[in-house]
Amino acid sequence: MVAVGFLIRLAATAIALWITTLIVPGVEVTGRTGYDTAFTLLVVALIFGLVNAVLKPVIRVVGCVFYLLTLGLFALVVNALLFLLTDRIARALDLPFQVDGFWAAFWGAIVMAVVTWLISVAVPDSADRR
Repeated sequence: MVAVGFLIRLAATAIALWITTLIVPGVEVTGRTGYDTAFTLLVVALIFGLVNAVLKPVIRVVGCVFYLLTLGLFALVVNALLFLLTDRIARALDLPFQVDGFWAAFWGAIVMAVVTWLISVAVPDSADRR
């Protein structure tokens, strides 16, 4: 059951990433074929999930003062920087995924969060059904 929930979240993140590439200028996946693009979206979604799972809690603890001083707006900057880090890791792995600068990452992270949330509301994973 855990694997099914993981796969649902991975697919939701990949779909959100695909929608982000359609909406946000500067966030692109340039696979040669549809299969290349789908594979790239899945791998980048996995990278994005790992980056968020590992670094975001650490950043929240270390930067809690900034979160308080900015009334949570610092989270938008953190999300953009994590999106840029995902881009760097994807480039290091030779994946055809590209984020063109901070502002593309900023808006891309916002679109990703909103679309992922909408998908999770529409299609809850197995852990949400309990």
